[in-house]
This record gives sequence, structure tokens and C-alpha cells, in this order.
Amino acid sequence: MTQTRTFLILAWLMVATLLWMEWGKEQQTPPAPAAAAASPGAPALATAGVPGTAPATAAAAVPAAGGARLVTLRNDVLALTLDGNRVLRAELLRYPQTQAAGSPPVLLLDDAAGSQYTASDVWRGSDGQPIVLQPEGDPAGAQLAPGAAQVQLVFHGALGNGVQLRRTYTLARGSYAVRVHDELRNAGSAPWSGLVDRRLQRIPPDTRHGFTDPQAFTLSGAAWYSPQDKYEKRKFADFGDKPLDKASPQGKPVTGGWIALSQHYFLAAWVPQPDQGALYSLTEAGPLRGIQALGPQVQLAPGQGVSSTAVLWVGPKLADQLAQVAPGLELALDYGIFTVLSKPIHWLLTQLHKLTHNWGWAIVLLVVLIKLLLYPLSAAQYRSMAKMRKFQPRIEQLKERYGDDKQKFQMAMLELYRQEKINPAGGCLPILIQMPVFLALYYVLVEAVELRQAPWILGWINDLTARDPYFILPVLNGLIMWLTQRMTPMVGMDPMQKKMMQLMPVVMAVMFAFFPAGLVLYWVTNGALGMLQQWWNTKRFAEAPAKA
Repeated sequence: MTQTRTFLILAWLMVATLLWMEWGKEQQTPPAPAAAAASPGAPALATAGVPGTAPATAAAAVPAAGGARLVTLRNDVLALTLDGNRVLRAELLRYPQTQAAGSPPVLLLDDAAGSQYTASDVWRGSDGQPIVLQPEGDPAGAQLAPGAAQVQLVFHGALGNGVQLRRTYTLARGSYAVRVHDELRNAGSAPWSGLVDRRLQRIPPDTRHGFTDPQAFTLSGAAWYSPQDKYEKRKFADFGDKPLDKASPQGKPVTGGWIALSQHYFLAAWVPQPDQGALYSLTEAGPLRGIQALGPQVQLAPGQGVSSTAVLWVGPKLADQLAQVAPGLELALDYGIFTVLSKPIHWLLTQLHKLTHNWGWAIVLLVVLIKLLLYPLSAAQYRSMAKMRKFQPRIEQLKERYGDDKQKFQMAMLELYRQEKINPAGGCLPILIQMPVFLALYYVLVEAVELRQAPWILGWINDLTARDPYFILPVLNGLIMWLTQRMTPMVGMDPMQKKMMQLMPVVMAVMFAFFPAGLVLYWVTNGALGMLQQWWNTKRFAEAPAKA
């Protein structure tokens, strides 16, 4: 099989793979919106039961906005608006929504009608009554002071039976991990039992995108982790498939895990205290979809107290920081079936970026390294091609001898290959290896927030995750494919195959016109280096044609 045929196979494999992914996405039916959206102040939520605890009503699940005061908590990267029990708004200060000057920051959490996305943390008794919290100190909130390592915000609340709760939010400099420490005490005269309900809920975004839109391949839905079953996930569109009632294999609440809602580049996650068990479940109420961790459940005699600490991550999917927050949380950077390749590619790109300080040039260096790694295979490929070129006159003679009898022609050609020790598949392997690398890099571009809005050459490629605005890279890719074809022997090809090959540069140029520029840059660099390799090795391994 010649390199030209391999290009044809590779192109159709790529198209088939992308069409398969698009077909899978089209089968997902987005959840139908409810006739009337729930009020941002008191969303209706169903609560999965825990033994010994009565289900909470909609009003009890999240306190009404009128019963709590809104305050802000802010460090150098994150600005939160909260009422003690809920985080209603989260601005990611270092991530603008667009590249336009003065663009507002990404708003990850938001309690606005129609786009509601909140994180809640509510203690309530077995009767479902929640402990409503009020802030202590400055009613405006707290902001990280110059030179300070962290900022804290304290809330307190109590029930009529004497149960008291003191909650401290701590946000460190440069961190998207909010530490939530609760101290619960029964100062009453009767025993009290209750639990904490930590949940994330939102109105799912529209995920109907074309296959060239990076968001089409990212998880938009819930994810959770347990030490026993590791990382699991469920798209919003699949919430109704089967209920999630997640406990340990022994039927006990999960310890050492986390729950999350994921989207393109960003993540919100609750990480309960590792030694305190919680039952995980998915929630659906009207247009809202969510995931919750119920527990720990506590029994407090008069005078007894208990503490519980959880971490709320609200921010970008930064693998190194996520890994420090909780075991397995870095898996929320979801590369799907390409994880085994995408993770090392992401790591290698990060190291190359430290050298180049430019993600585009890091991609170019990545191609150079892959080419060097595959050079032994490439050299064997070119030696095989040189032999095929040498025997092309004899192959043409066989074609004339057998005329339209393609079967006899193929058998005679294979016999010639066997006698002369020619490997017709020698050109396949180096190029076919590029296919999974290509798709793995695509998922890195889709998932790695570091590449979001990252430029290569200002004034031309200002965002490697967006398509080339002037289509220079796709056209250049088509030109490189055409030149490579001119240098490749069309051995054993019938007229139809040749016509298809002649069309491939145009087909690939049009298809790549809608792909992220970083991906096309990878393929253009790979093609250009491959063409130079072919030119050099053609001269190096050139042999006189075999006599017919």
C-alpha cells in the first residue's frame, strides 16, 4: 500500500470518526424545559432519602432568598456572592468571556432566571427544617487584603430547639478551592438528629453543536468519584435513563469521593470531608438538573457538637490544582477514550510551553518530537517506497498484460512484492499512528483551559481553539497534501482511486477550515515535515528503475 493510499484511508477514517461522534451527539435529546421555571429564590428540589431522615420539602431544601442576606467573598482570582447556605454567583476574574477589550469575566455560577446554576450546603434536622445562616461582621462581605494569604467569611445560624451552626468560608490567594468548615452544636435540652445536604444544580445549557465546535465533545453533565468505582459521569440528556443512588459496595455512604457538574473548560465540585460518608444522587426538578451528596448524618445529645469540612471548587479545569484538592478530581479534565494519549500530550505541551511561552510554537515542537520519535519507521517507509518506485515499470507491464482482470493483476503484483521483498504496507504505520495522536490533541484543545483564547501569531491566529479566520492554514494544508501526492508514486492505482486522491487536498482543506487553528497547525506542521522527509529520503534511497 502506498503512502498515497494511506492518505486516502486516513482521511476517510478521520471523517468517519467525526461523523460517528456527531451521530452520537445528535442522539442526545436535550431535557425539555418545564412550563414554568422555578423562582431563583426558592427552587423546587427533591431530596433523596437517608435512613432516619425525613425528605425535605422544596422550601426546606434551600432557604428563601428573603430569609438571608447576600454578601461577597473575594480573592485575586474569584469573586463569590453567597447567603451562607448557597453560592449564588461566581466570577472567574482571570478568564474573560471574550477576547474583546473590557470583556467581563466568565460567570460560572449565576442565580439569574433562565440560567440558574448554584451550589448549596444546608444542614437540616430529621423534620426537614434547615438552619438558615446570617453573616457575622461586615454586612458587605470580605475581600483579600494586599499581602494576605487568605480571606475568611463567617456565618452563624440556629434552630428554635437550641441547635447552633457556625460556618467559616476560607479562600486562599490564587485558589479556586473554597474551604467550608462547619461547627454544629446542640445547646438545647433534647437530642437532635440531622444531616448536611451539599448539592450543585443548574438549568442545562444548550449542547446542540456542530462536530467542528469543541463544545460538542465535552461533558455537559454530572460527574462523581468514589474510591471503589473511580470516575463516573452522566450527561444531562441521560439523567432520566436510570436513577443514581450511589453508595459503597457494602451499602454504606461513600467516603473519600466527590460530586461535580462539568462543562467546557470549567467545573463546580463538592468534596466532602474524606472520613465522613455521603450518599450521592442525581436530582431533577422542572428545568433544573443537579447532583447532591447527603451526609454525614449526625446524632447529637444535649451539649454535644460535631464539625464537618468540605471543599467547593469553582473554577477552571486545572489538572495540577484539582489533583491537590481531592483524589481523582483531575479526572474531571475528561478526555474520554483518548485519556491514555491526551494526558501525556497535555503534560508535554505544558513543558514545551515553558520553553516557548507560546502554545502555538509548543504545538510545532510537539510535532517535531513526534517526527523524531517515528523517524525509524519513516526511514523504513521511504526505503519501501523507493523499491516500489524502482519496480513501477514492471508493475505497469503487469497491468497491460492482465488488462481488466483486476484479480489476476493484484495476485501478480503481490507475487512480485513477495519475490523482491517489498512491503506494500510499509508506508501505513507512521501515518496511521498520527490518527489517534491527532484526535488526542483535539481533546486537549477542547479540554485544556490553558489553551482557551491562547494566541499563536497576533493579528492572524489570536485563539488556537477557534478556526483560522483567514483560512490560511487549511489552504496551506491542502497545498502540502497536493505536493506530497506529486512526489508519491501512484503504483497499482486505478483511475477512480487517482481521481479520489486528486480531490483529497480540496476535501481536507474545506474540512479543516472549520477546525480549531491549533489542530490544523499540528497537521500542517506534520505534513510539511513529512514532505521534506519524503523529498530528502527520495534522493537518499533513489534507485534506477528496474527493467520491464
